[in-house]
Amino acid sequence: MTEMVGLADVQAARELLAGVTRTTPLEPSRPLSAALGGPVWLKCENVQRAGSYKVRGAYVRISRLSAEERARGVVAASAGNHAQGVALAAGLVGAHATVFMPVNAPLPKVAATKGYGARIELVGNTVDESLVAAQTFAERTGAVFIHPFDHPDVIAGQGTVALEILEQCPEVRTIVTGVGGGGLVSGMAVAAKALRPDVRVIGVQAASAAAFPPSLRAGEPVRLPSFATIADGIAVGRPGELTFTHVRKLVDDVVTVSEEDISRALLMLLERGKQVVEPAGAVGVAALMAGAVEVTTPTVAVLSGGNIDPLLMLRVIEHGLAAAGRFLRVTVRCTDRPGQLASLLSEIAEHRANVVDVVHQRANPHLRLGEVEVALSVETRGVEHSDTLISALRASGYQVVFAGEG
Repeated sequence: MTEMVGLADVQAARELLAGVTRTTPLEPSRPLSAALGGPVWLKCENVQRAGSYKVRGAYVRISRLSAEERARGVVAASAGNHAQGVALAAGLVGAHATVFMPVNAPLPKVAATKGYGARIELVGNTVDESLVAAQTFAERTGAVFIHPFDHPDVIAGQGTVALEILEQCPEVRTIVTGVGGGGLVSGMAVAAKALRPDVRVIGVQAASAAAFPPSLRAGEPVRLPSFATIADGIAVGRPGELTFTHVRKLVDDVVTVSEEDISRALLMLLERGKQVVEPAGAVGVAALMAGAVEVTTPTVAVLSGGNIDPLLMLRVIEHGLAAAGRFLRVTVRCTDRPGQLASLLSEIAEHRANVVDVVHQRANPHLRLGEVEVALSVETRGVEHSDTLISALRASGYQVVFAGEG
């Protein structure tokens, strides 16, 4: 199935979605606008129904099923966002939904999917493994399989995001969005290129789960041997046949970002943009912040989802602070004598850094006799402040050791 989706398909999908999905806001980003030297806007699909754009494609696909197909029920596989979109859409049209999710799927996404009325099956360690289980279930039971990205109805539904962007920001020159299996970027490229051929459409993948770059080089979908990323919503090991065709023909570029880039973007969005966004939803912003792609402004970055596990958010914030040089983890070795710890902490305080926690130990076999090790977590004001603090400690005779050093 390689027939391309067209603009008329996306426009028809928008008519189906009227009154079902919301037109999400387009918010200006002052930090990104300043960094890029021109207007940058955020398309806030993180506040869409069910927390992501996924409900658009899921509803278009399920609403077009016959009464007999709806009676058989639907089945899907997802790490969370497609699961919620399918569960919500199925409930709206009166169909029963079964959703296969990886065993490590974020608990809030599992709970939300159940809350929309779906039955959950936890199978496999990746979405790809869950997909196989869902397809097997469909063959065994007759349930209609709702693919998360590789179906014309799904692609057309996701493309409605671009229709809204072009109306909200008619002068847009570049659209940047995250890419997993490719449904969103495919649909958006269909709409954008049909209405505004001059608009560049850029896809972004997590570097540790990037199947599109090697696939595009090979000229066909290529499966990654392994992949892992905090951006679980775009952790897909192989592009779809249909989405690959769209991306190859319509998308201008697909770039990658690191886990640190994603963490920094999440922190900026939370701190400066007041936006709760999941890692997969922040990769477009991460690419802009990291300079991974050259863009012409006005630029719109799609925040594709906001379904983040609070525990992951805590870890990501800490990781983002560390990546931005504002959270420092070091071990200081010094002599074991009364008052030494107080002197160390006083020196840190003099440099106006805040100690978050301290672990003091003598039992490390790598320590010399009469030497102690103090592990510190310290909040600083940035990379320059961290470097100044480390230099001052070393100048005072302390041996400062970072993770991975001897």
